[in-house]
Amino acid sequence: MRIADLGDVALHYREDGDPDGAPVVLANALGTDLRIWDEVVALLPPGLRAIRYDKRGHGLSSCPPGPYSMGALVRDAERLLDFLGVTDCVFVGLSVGGMIAQGLAVKRLDQVRAMVLSNTAAKIGTPAIWADRIEAVRKGGIAALADATMDRWFARPFRESPDCLLWRAMLTRQPVEGYLGCCAAISGTDFYTPTSGLTLPTLAIAGSEDGSTPPDLVRETAALIKGSRFHLIRGAGHLPCVDRPGDYTEVLTGFLKEIGHV
Repeated sequence: MRIADLGDVALHYREDGDPDGAPVVLANALGTDLRIWDEVVALLPPGLRAIRYDKRGHGLSSCPPGPYSMGALVRDAERLLDFLGVTDCVFVGLSVGGMIAQGLAVKRLDQVRAMVLSNTAAKIGTPAIWADRIEAVRKGGIAALADATMDRWFARPFRESPDCLLWRAMLTRQPVEGYLGCCAAISGTDFYTPTSGLTLPTLAIAGSEDGSTPPDLVRETAALIKGSRFHLIRGAGHLPCVDRPGDYTEVLTGFLKEIGHV
């Protein structure tokens, strides 16, 4: 287990692959930890330095009191990459991880040379939607919305498989304070204007069965960035790295080769 002590927060991270290779940083969704990338990392081509981490309030990272701001989540990623000496990475962000990617690219182009915006958007939901979710968790814990979350995360065939139980358990075992803190960060974020100024190489990935960030929302965000590419994975939900890891890695690897990162 590796922990980066950044002062006000301690982030759990993991590195795989070639320590001297081109860095690929993977940031995961609300209510998940770095294990969602297990199968993708195992399928990546050799010669890459794959870095993943648990954002604050998730997994084995520390859980400071909430609410959090998106600025704090972006700053955590920035400080982790400085801690690890990472520059010119490809930042792969899923859901809230994709919002972190956008914020970090605006702030630190020395750290981010390209982005993969996976199942994400410049703005996700509305403050009212997030307020309702926060209230539901305060009353009944994360378990109160676990079934509805599985419906948004996965298409029916995957939801009906035994594997779905593993991801439901991951969700319900996240610290409540951390989950609520990140809900507040997403609720307060609108990156339409800053993201529209970005010009770095960008791949946007959507799942046809995604109930959290539908394809049209992902496509709309991709359109903000000059020269970006959009790819739809059919049959995939909100976490295509989980329910379609082979397809996901194939698309990701193609992008890395296209921009000369591998």
